[in-house]
Amino acid sequence: MTDTHGAGSLTPAIRLENLTRRFTGRGAETLALAGVSLDVAPGEIFGIVGRSGAGKSTLIRTVNLLERPDSGEVTVLGQKMLGLDDASLRAARQRIGMVFQHFNLLSSRTVAENIAFPLEIAGVPAAERKRRVEALLPLVGLEAKRDAYPAQLSGGQKQRVGIARALASEPKILLCDEATSALDPETTQEILRLIRDLRDRLDLTVLLITHEMAVVKEICDRVAVMEAGAVIETGTVFDVFTQPAHPTTRRFVAEVIGRAVPPGTVAALPPPDVGEERRLLQVLFAGPAATRAVISDVSRRFTVDLNIVSGRIDEISGRPYGLMALAAYGQPVAIASAIAYLRELGLTVTDIAESALSEEGH
Repeated sequence: MTDTHGAGSLTPAIRLENLTRRFTGRGAETLALAGVSLDVAPGEIFGIVGRSGAGKSTLIRTVNLLERPDSGEVTVLGQKMLGLDDASLRAARQRIGMVFQHFNLLSSRTVAENIAFPLEIAGVPAAERKRRVEALLPLVGLEAKRDAYPAQLSGGQKQRVGIARALASEPKILLCDEATSALDPETTQEILRLIRDLRDRLDLTVLLITHEMAVVKEICDRVAVMEAGAVIETGTVFDVFTQPAHPTTRRFVAEVIGRAVPPGTVAALPPPDVGEERRLLQVLFAGPAATRAVISDVSRRFTVDLNIVSGRIDEISGRPYGLMALAAYGQPVAIASAIAYLRELGLTVTDIAESALSEEGH
């Protein structure tokens, strides 16, 4: 992946500055955005993840001003959006495509006609509409379905139509509003691969929102985690997954990579011998350290028994990482020295509280 697919030093394709948005209903006021600021670099896929009600849908809709913030500034491709008149805003929106969760296709129109529909609304001549549709159909894998109607399509095919429709105006920004939430896991993977391929082919900047950290892991370069209208953590996907700082982020990450020790496992571990101690450790192997065989080396070097309780090896953004739980048995000083050595090697080692695990299992 090139350097353009990250924060870098380039002028942001999208800049959101101190956005606030309040909604009033049933006599109560809800703060949907609480001073949110984000930069999205040209060419990157930036994810916004959060639970329902976190404010992520409101945030993504401020980019094309489908939702106007109460305060703050929205800048897209160097253009400040909030001061535009109606005609200028319509022109600016042509550079921003949007993909929705529920497809929103016109049932009486064919695939090709659905893709062409926003161009008709914009007054694009028929010959140009036809050219763009014919170019988009193979890009989204729908050449054979150009004359089919939505009722004849699978969910994945419908979303491909939605993506092509969003790209019909030849935008440089693609907004994805829970674009895979209505799809099964296999189709989700296909659509995510398509979005990534289109980013590369068309030099798009992609901003997507999701409530699934697995989607972020699969496709994004950077991610912001939202809670109660605020961004609570942001960074590269690799850093956020391997070093989550906020408790909410750690819960999101645990849903994807699992917990270090499954509840109930502690009870099955043998007790330490007399004069020794047992410590449960979570060890994160990230980057080059993920491929090093250190367990046997540490056991020999420090006369410590390291029993693997659970673990997995995976990749994030093409970089290997491993998460492992170890039960360390030995003299307290030897275990402490072993932990210090593991940290010197660049591994992240944390103690797992056995009392918390026992409570988790009840």
